[in-house]
Order: sequence, then structure tokens, then C-alpha cells
Amino acid sequence: MDAPAWARIFTSMSQTNKNIIYAGIDVAKRTLALDGPGGRCQLANEPSGHGGVVKLLAKSIEPVHVIVEASGGYEQGLVRALHEGQLRVSVVEPGRVRAFARAKGLRAKTDPIDAGVLRAFGEAIEPEPTLPPSQEQLRLGELVTRRSQLIDSLVAESNRSAHYRDALLRHQATAYRRLLQRQIEQCEETITELIAANPVMQQRSQRLQQVKGVGATTAAVLLADMPELGSLRDETAAALAGVAPYNDDSGPIRGIRRIRGGRASVRRALYMAALSAVRHDPVFQRFYQRLRSVGKKPLVALVAVMRKLIILLNRLLKNPALVLQHAT
Repeated sequence: MDAPAWARIFTSMSQTNKNIIYAGIDVAKRTLALDGPGGRCQLANEPSGHGGVVKLLAKSIEPVHVIVEASGGYEQGLVRALHEGQLRVSVVEPGRVRAFARAKGLRAKTDPIDAGVLRAFGEAIEPEPTLPPSQEQLRLGELVTRRSQLIDSLVAESNRSAHYRDALLRHQATAYRRLLQRQIEQCEETITELIAANPVMQQRSQRLQQVKGVGATTAAVLLADMPELGSLRDETAAALAGVAPYNDDSGPIRGIRRIRGGRASVRRALYMAALSAVRHDPVFQRFYQRLRSVGKKPLVALVAVMRKLIILLNRLLKNPALVLQHAT
């Protein structure tokens, strides 16, 4: 089922039935701790366990909304099974849940306790459901993540090999770097083919690349790791990208505003795009220079450019009729 269809179902559910029951699932590498309408239990974090969770929750007369934390990818199989079972699920940031637990005075931490905290978080916050990604979206996300991992490995190996003196080690390092480079190129080629084969992704990618500084790689990262772009408020887009500055004030004291949270992969992509934009886009260049002229540090000014950049990209996708005067 596509995302719009899910959106209609969730909207209908929220309008016609207010008696939603929340369930919390704490995800570990091998286990799932469930706190739901049928009580608490533990299952294996594998396909059989995922199916067991769906069967248990499907017994509820009232609609169930499942809350899970983003757990480094260990939650993905469970989330797919919940979506396939047409159950409502929200994948939330661990930091938000931990702050909620501290606010309630919950200091102990076990898997069953964490599952209960997730359930209480859902009941108190009522987060928006996470819509199921398409198969193309899932594959793009894996490819983009793999490319980033390969680049990190290439940088690490290049740094290590600079100190090798033994001929065998230098030969091995050279061969390894070439292998990594080939695999990076394979990922990039496959990403290009995947986007080109999907009309919606291709149109969104081309729209994003109208902004100077945003190339095919940055567009791919945004499509993979921030698929909501184009449907968000400006403030939400900046927060999800991790470039929204937060106040740190107390009484008459005005602290330094800092960014925190958000999606690291998106923030890294925006950083590189902003570096290019302040060199080649006259609007962003003037904005950056104006901030520097009033005493802003280079990094602070660059983060401000990143924030304006993600807001612009969000607006471009939201409004296809919007004409970018300084487009490439």
C-alpha cells in the first residue's frame, strides 16, 4: 500500500475513533520487549517474533498504535512487519523518550521498563505515525547508507596507510583502497539508475538540484533519509535536519544558541552543499558574507546557510510552481 493510502487510513482512524490503545516495544539486537494491551511479553527479534507481535496486537478490539525507538537498524524488520499488518507505528528518537523518562522520575532501565516508558510516551505525546516506505525508498536508503560507510572506510584506510613502511602493507592498503573506490562507484551508479527508473524520485531529485550547491549525491541523501521533505513546516524541516538553533537562556542571561539532534546523514550532506552554495550561489554568498561581516564565526554562518538551504529545498518540493530566480 502506498503512503497516501496509509495517510488516508490514519486520518480516518483519528477522526472516527479516539480510543486508540498504545503499545511500547523496546528493540534489542536479539529480543523484543512488548508492553501492550495484552500485557508484557518478550519475543525474538526475528521474522517469527515480528509475526508474533502482529498477531498479539491484532487481537485488540480497539486500534493499536505502536511506539518504538530508532535502534540503529535493529527495528527495521519489526517496523516492516507492523506496516504489513496494517498497524499504526511511530519510530521516535531515543533522546525524546529518555528525556520523557527522566521527567517522570524513571531512572531504572531494563527492556520491560523501557517498553513501558515507550507506551507511556505514546499515551502522553500521541506522536504522528511513521508512514511505510516503498521498496524503492528502502533500497535507496540502504545504498546511500552503504556508500557513506564505504567512504568512511576509505578515509580511515587512507589515514592508516600513510604511516605504513612495510612494502607488503603498502601493497595491501593500495589494493584495499581500490576495492573500496570501486564499490563506492558501484553504489553511485546503482543509486543513479534507481532514481532514474522512478519518475517521482527523478522529478524530486531534479527539483532539488535546481539549487546551486545541491548535486546528485546530496539529492540522493535527502530522498533517502528525509523523504518527508516537501510536506513539512519550515521549523520542522530545520529540526529534522539538525540545523535548528535552540535558545539557552535563563532569566537575564542569554546563552549561546546551539543546534542539536536531527538526522546526522542529512546534516553532513547539507554541510557539503552549503560549502558549495556560498561559493557559487550569489544569494547564499551574500547572506554568508553579511553574517561574517557582523562578527559571526565561519561555522555559525555556515550553519545558518544550511538552515536556509533546507527550508528552501522544502519549499521547492512543496510548491512545484515556485520559480527559483537563482537556479542553476
